[in-house]
Amino acid sequence: MNNISNIYASYIIIGINFIVFIIETAVGGSTTRTDVAIRFGAQTTSKLKSGQLYRLVTSMFVHFGVAHLAMNMYSLYAIGPALELILGKTWFLIIYFVSGISGNLLTWKVESKTHKNTVSAGASGAIFGLLGVYLVVAILLKDQYNFPIRGIVITLAINIIYGLVNKRINMSAHIGGLIGGVVTIFVLLLI
Repeated sequence: MNNISNIYASYIIIGINFIVFIIETAVGGSTTRTDVAIRFGAQTTSKLKSGQLYRLVTSMFVHFGVAHLAMNMYSLYAIGPALELILGKTWFLIIYFVSGISGNLLTWKVESKTHKNTVSAGASGAIFGLLGVYLVVAILLKDQYNFPIRGIVITLAINIIYGLVNKRINMSAHIGGLIGGVVTIFVLLLI
């Protein structure tokens, strides 16, 4: 287990997201201007197909409005430090980025098949991956840690149901992130 004073990766990610959002807002904002979001690294299938693969990562730091940013960063603030404490900074960061990239890859795959080219951004794929890891850790290490398993399941269920009802939400990113996080934690547990 890590020392609590070494827990700062979550806060750095939160800080980067806020800085990007402030700069984004200063140049016109991305809430109604997708051109700004794309300029800051949001993902579209056409941009990825043209070789701009960096968007698989940069899109995780671009958000569509204050509510989008606040929801994702609050979620990261709520579960990130606890997971970072248990997993260590390196594995926490690996899981965060693998989850986010997995969500973005699934989005790309689905949109390629459906011939969509929507602008996609946000940290929710990575957040869903962390929620999946949180659930796995809560179940497998329940004797060591007192995680509210029921609360985690309810949070995941609410987010999945809300995402299925609200067509503006990129469920591919959420599901891909969840799968990426769960697979990565099992890999970690096996090594």
